[in-house]
Amino acid sequence: MYNAITDVRGVWVGYCTKISGSGKLRVGVGPVRTGVTVIMPHEGNVFEEKLAVGHFVLNGNGEMTGFVRDRETGTLETPIFLTGTANVGIVYDAALTYLIQQNPNIGISESVPVPVVAECWDAMGDTEGRHITEQDVLDAIKTASGGPVAEGAVGGGTGMRSYGFKAGIGTSSRILPEERGGYTVGVLVNANHGSRHLLRIDGVPVGEELLDYSEKRESGKSKSIIMVAATDAPMLPVQLQRLCKRLALGLARTGSVSTHGSGDIFISFSTGNRITKNSKEFLCVDDSMVSRLWEAAVESAEEAVLNALTSAPTMEGKDRRIYEGIPLDRLVSLMQKYKRL
Repeated sequence: MYNAITDVRGVWVGYCTKISGSGKLRVGVGPVRTGVTVIMPHEGNVFEEKLAVGHFVLNGNGEMTGFVRDRETGTLETPIFLTGTANVGIVYDAALTYLIQQNPNIGISESVPVPVVAECWDAMGDTEGRHITEQDVLDAIKTASGGPVAEGAVGGGTGMRSYGFKAGIGTSSRILPEERGGYTVGVLVNANHGSRHLLRIDGVPVGEELLDYSEKRESGKSKSIIMVAATDAPMLPVQLQRLCKRLALGLARTGSVSTHGSGDIFISFSTGNRITKNSKEFLCVDDSMVSRLWEAAVESAEEAVLNALTSAPTMEGKDRRIYEGIPLDRLVSLMQKYKRL
């Protein structure tokens, strides 16, 4: 297995990364530090074979399109896209292009879907220039596959940072033992949140220990995180909503307090049922066993955030500002100091 959301059978991830230019910001020119990540919920046509979905908003200073529609119906009918705030409209429009190409009856005999596009503010580059194109989004969809998932400064995570360090995309998964159902829970995050002093790893106050690292200080402006969970356990929308709430516990383990200005928005889906026009049955796990799924979700969420941090190297942004990657050598020393290694 890959310790990734793609460990849930049928879930694919693709991305397009756009990095170009350096030096002083010139709106419409660069530097460009942005991208888009797409999560394909299964290998088929999700508009024709919908999945159960749940949501949770820990703090709502952000956006996820499709949220209201999906919450009302309890079903997911489009891929999930992660990108920068200024690119939401472009990605939404491109997603509709893809869905219409895949489903020619949309708008004629079928209702028009509402694509799920979630954002974080990727302020490292020329955000106002809106450098994502429709083709970038379609290319991200074409690259989607199972297997290993690129982490760090890639796709929608290209211009993100967390806890005062470079960050971006992170993912992780857990597999329950057979006697507990053998189900898989996978989480993928776009991490762009938190102040350095808050960072905790396995209880170690890493952020406080690294306050002296780098002369560049974060502005203190609140940021966001999008968390996406997938499972092959057949679940009702209300169970998936409950699972989403547990993602917040994993996030909290890393030190987040979900500040006033943060957009901390979570979505989860189950591949355990495919819902079509002719569906007559809907399976779900018994509530007596969901606590094991909660445990898997909490652990996966925590590790996904840490993987986003430890996978992202130092990057230069607009106006030659340096966004430091977390110093892995000092991190190892700190974990040894606190007897975690």
